[in-house]
Amino acid sequence: MDKELVIKSSPSEVEIALLEGSRLVEIHRQKTNNNSTVGDIFLGSAKKLMPGLNAGFMDIGHRKDAFLHYTDLGPQIKSLIKYTNAVVRGSYNSPLLDNFELEPDNPKTGKIDQVFDKNTFVLVQVLKEPISTKGPRLSCEITIPGRYVVLTPFSEIVAVSKKISSPDERKRLKVLVESIKPKNFGVIVRTAAEGKKVADLHNDIRELEEKWKTMFQQLKQTKAPEKILSEIDKTSSILRDILNDNFNKIIVDDKDMYQSLKEYLQTIAPDKVKILQQYKGSRHIFDQFDVNRQIKASFGKTSTMSTGAYVVIEHTEAMHVIDVNSGPKMQRKDQEDAAMAVNLEAAEEIARQLRLRDIGGLIIIDFIDMRTSENKVSLYNKMKDFMESDRAQHTILPLSKFGLMQITRQRTRPEVNIDTTELCPACQGSGKVNPSILVIDNIQRDINYIIHSRPKSRIKLEVNQFIYAYLKNGWPSVQMKWYFKYNKWIHLVSSSDFHLFEYRFFDEADDEIRLS
Repeated sequence: MDKELVIKSSPSEVEIALLEGSRLVEIHRQKTNNNSTVGDIFLGSAKKLMPGLNAGFMDIGHRKDAFLHYTDLGPQIKSLIKYTNAVVRGSYNSPLLDNFELEPDNPKTGKIDQVFDKNTFVLVQVLKEPISTKGPRLSCEITIPGRYVVLTPFSEIVAVSKKISSPDERKRLKVLVESIKPKNFGVIVRTAAEGKKVADLHNDIRELEEKWKTMFQQLKQTKAPEKILSEIDKTSSILRDILNDNFNKIIVDDKDMYQSLKEYLQTIAPDKVKILQQYKGSRHIFDQFDVNRQIKASFGKTSTMSTGAYVVIEHTEAMHVIDVNSGPKMQRKDQEDAAMAVNLEAAEEIARQLRLRDIGGLIIIDFIDMRTSENKVSLYNKMKDFMESDRAQHTILPLSKFGLMQITRQRTRPEVNIDTTELCPACQGSGKVNPSILVIDNIQRDINYIIHSRPKSRIKLEVNQFIYAYLKNGWPSVQMKWYFKYNKWIHLVSSSDFHLFEYRFFDEADDEIRLS
């Protein structure tokens, strides 16, 4: 499936839309002044230990202390603390780890106060951005990601992505990486490395080594709390993680960002520079590529599919609940086939919505009931297929006997929530309107004014269709009462475009009669 990346840049924010087959599947927003992006590495200090939670709060310079749980320390935490303090004190001067003696692994179960003291300095990496009232979540398992590999310090383990399924290819990559990796660094081989030559992997590892050397130099001359190494900008990180042969277009509306991305692509994928374009059209770039319309159609409480079936997405403190509704499609005679068709369509839309909104945590989906176990298993397998392109870690459970499916999905950034509503023309956003009877009083007051100021004019009154019905209803109707009172027939016209309390007067030439 063809993929496109549409990038809108402004001085305060960068918006990135990922389209698959011209359909919006991901939207990313990054403030230009964001000081704690996922992947950033900080020199932090332990500010407060919470033995009851087996966690601590770290000062990394963010306005809210960052959270670090024992399970996020990783097995190499003792080596990391030793290295951090040695470099800060100046007792370790080698930029790499060739001469560094690793400490024994930390046990998976233990107490954080047995590892940390208050004010302990340690390198930490942002695992999750601040969400709601919570500060960032941290990890001490430092990773430095590249295009084909991820470098993991204080380890010797070489792991290959599970998405590379060929045993021969997995073995080839592992042998290659073990022969070229630096000492005391582990390596995770990414899916993009499949089929790549040793030179590609070697160049990627050398670039990551240079990043580590930069971090070493920064660490030598800084004081906590301080950012040591920044993750590359959001646009470049998305390109690094998902760029593949299916991409056929990258469009950006900013000249400086165009040049920056061009240089980055020349580094990681020179053959893809040709698909990068600078947009120079007069229309808004998100309008030109139908992104704004898709945003408005996708971010409401209800998402409607092409057949008329729809899903309702609700959020609570504990979980997210998605209800599948059939719309007119269930009018088929075979209810089981119809239910299966709606559920399959809904499953594909739900998979897109989870990516698009970056919904994380526990998700409960109430599919339309089906009788046969074959259909239930088929739906479960299809849901896994639809979620396969989702880069967030997730777990999908089969349908329960009540027709519910449970999904857990990792979230590393605040949920994308775009308000697609517009200001109500009737209440102006207050949620309240004047009593309906008052509109009749206002109309009558204006009629009285027109008749006295323009006694010879023919009067046509255009109103909302419901007010029109009210004025026409009964005997004598309100329209007839006006005739008796003013001895002038007020011609009424119904308009479905008017909001409830909107009305206008016109004269015999069909020119609007202005009242002020």
